[in-house]
Amino acid sequence: MRVEYADVSDVGHRDDNQDRAAVVADAEAALLVTIDGMGGHYDGAMAAEIGRTTLLGAFAAEPHPLFDPLGFLHLSLGRAHEAVVVAGRSLPIEQRPRATCAVCLVQDGAAYWAHLGDARVYHIRNGTLLRRTRDHSHVEQLLRDGVIREDEVQRHPMRNYVDCCIGGDAAMPDMSISLRHPLYPGDILLVCSDGLWANLPDAEIAAFWETDGKPFAEALSDLVDYAVEASTPHSDNATAAALRWLG
Repeated sequence: MRVEYADVSDVGHRDDNQDRAAVVADAEAALLVTIDGMGGHYDGAMAAEIGRTTLLGAFAAEPHPLFDPLGFLHLSLGRAHEAVVVAGRSLPIEQRPRATCAVCLVQDGAAYWAHLGDARVYHIRNGTLLRRTRDHSHVEQLLRDGVIREDEVQRHPMRNYVDCCIGGDAAMPDMSISLRHPLYPGDILLVCSDGLWANLPDAEIAAFWETDGKPFAEALSDLVDYAVEASTPHSDNATAAALRWLG
């Protein structure tokens, strides 16, 4: 498996960074993770760190390539949720740590992904968006129902309300898990927090990767910087993990 990859996290205009990201890869498989601690709850950074540690540990414990990619995503996200719930068990339910999360597994020439909340996965080919995850949020439901237009999403007063996350209530949250998506050489997978996509149209995020030979890690760093600038002076933490499939 030939890939190039990077992860970047920028505090933006916040006092602290409650996002976490990681990419781990070997000859057979790669895992991309972005977790966004929910700042309206106690210690979102702790939730994000516990989630990342749990997911990376689950990936490291499995032989690669994974026998059941979709089962792995479901079980490992469930474990991450349970670990964050345990960490906040002594707190009142409304204060317990929570985080949104997106994960992408790459192996055998294909990608599989899962997410909770408004952390997203983008699949990009030749500067064009092939597909992306749909947020678990009130605003996303309004968009699907035709109540609001795409250009109204970013300024909607309830844009930051999400319907599911890891942590908080002990009940297992709903999560969205993709099917198998074959990869072509040059395809890019981007896993990011809402601080990256909040004020950037999908088409602009996809086209940003037409970089004329710029190193992959530098291109990702530039995209994060651009996202922070686009949200100035109120930018959130902006975080992403990305991978380019080479064959």
